[in-house]
Amino acid sequence: MTKGKSRSSVAQVLASLGPRFLPFADAASDDLPLSRLLRLSLFQISVGMAMVMLVGTLNRVMIVELQVPATLVSLMVALPLLVAPLRALIGYRSDNHRSQLGWRRVPYIWMGSLLQFGGFSIMPFALLVLAGAGQSSQAPSWVGLLGAAGAFVLVGMGMHTVQTAGLALATDLAPPERQPQVVGLMYVMQLVGMIGSALMLGHLLRDYSPGQLIRVVQAVAVMTLVLNVIALWKQEPRSRLRKPGTPVEHSFSQAWQLFCQGPYTVRRLLAVGMGTMAFTMEDVLLEPYGGEILGLSVSTTTLLTATLAFGGLIGFAWASRVLSRGADAYRMASWGAWVGVPAFAAVIGSAPLDSPVLFALGIFLIGLGGGLFAHGTLTAAMQMAPPEHVGLAMGAWGAVQATAAGVGMATGGLVRDGVAWVSSSVVAYSAVYFVEIVLLVLTLWAVAPLIRPWRSLASPPVSCP
Repeated sequence: MTKGKSRSSVAQVLASLGPRFLPFADAASDDLPLSRLLRLSLFQISVGMAMVMLVGTLNRVMIVELQVPATLVSLMVALPLLVAPLRALIGYRSDNHRSQLGWRRVPYIWMGSLLQFGGFSIMPFALLVLAGAGQSSQAPSWVGLLGAAGAFVLVGMGMHTVQTAGLALATDLAPPERQPQVVGLMYVMQLVGMIGSALMLGHLLRDYSPGQLIRVVQAVAVMTLVLNVIALWKQEPRSRLRKPGTPVEHSFSQAWQLFCQGPYTVRRLLAVGMGTMAFTMEDVLLEPYGGEILGLSVSTTTLLTATLAFGGLIGFAWASRVLSRGADAYRMASWGAWVGVPAFAAVIGSAPLDSPVLFALGIFLIGLGGGLFAHGTLTAAMQMAPPEHVGLAMGAWGAVQATAAGVGMATGGLVRDGVAWVSSSVVAYSAVYFVEIVLLVLTLWAVAPLIRPWRSLASPPVSCP
């Protein structure tokens, strides 16, 4: 009896410590315990792993080791984001999916997993052909371009489909009052996946070779399927109300117009777009910058991705703690933009000072500012949406964010190569980081009216274009 009471008291102590020291631990409920919630979040681990591969490892290998032009690499990495504007439509379709099996989220998550698996399976071979390595130098150049572009698009389609439907499933399973915390936990787990996969990939690619690259990328393809199957197992309940022929309450255009009836809608989305672009233009350039300008190895620059994700994790945890006390979400987003300004200044200064430490500090602050900004704008998007369209709001936020990230990464590569054509590599990289500082200033201008206390009373509804 004493032992049972002791175990019960220990469990109570751990439960009371969880909300204080584990970000979003209070997202759990009686119907959705933390163990089940963490298992569901494994799909975010696979998404984080894919993001590290695309913008943290493959871009460095392509630019430095395979000697592919930075412009082409930026466009390749940005290709997956061409499907980003469809995220709102994907979320709406999964909301209203009809099938004999009674599932609506699972088919989309499974389809996205297969697309992601297929893209990673062919990607290393396509990259080697693109670079003309070994016997592939005899192949026509268009074969490598087509193969690499197809692989990146497949991974992007899969990644966006999995994440959109997965976040919607997490929202379905959570009680309405816990939905913001659950979505926040999902994004924290994505950052955890980025940190873990960056450490793992950095270790596996310490001794780089084309054969090792093939093995590592194909291992990531297998892990994608394994993690997503475990995440989905017995998560979504089946319903007879989702059989074919069941009427849909709203069309996509009607649901979108309902979402757009909130105040300052266009300005909110503009702030998300500019801030996201400011924090992502350097994604495909930070590791090449460390390798080309500071002379860091592939393993070291890959580990810097973990530093970026760690800063983002702290940003999400801090924002969660502050926002849970009733702080303004757009004020939190503006704090993220303010942190980003000295962060990019530190990255610029690391080259003339030849300081990897200052470079690492700048990367950490970029992650911290990006985490604060992302959490603030995501929370604001959820608060703006009607309760029945929270999933559509997350899709719209994700669509604008991912599209801006794609445009930012492509623009970053173009600016870097354009300036390098007439100047040095150091000036070319610094020009990109200076443009990001300018974008952060514009983001602060866009967010400023949104954090005024009278905005909810004085702002008339604005229709979406």
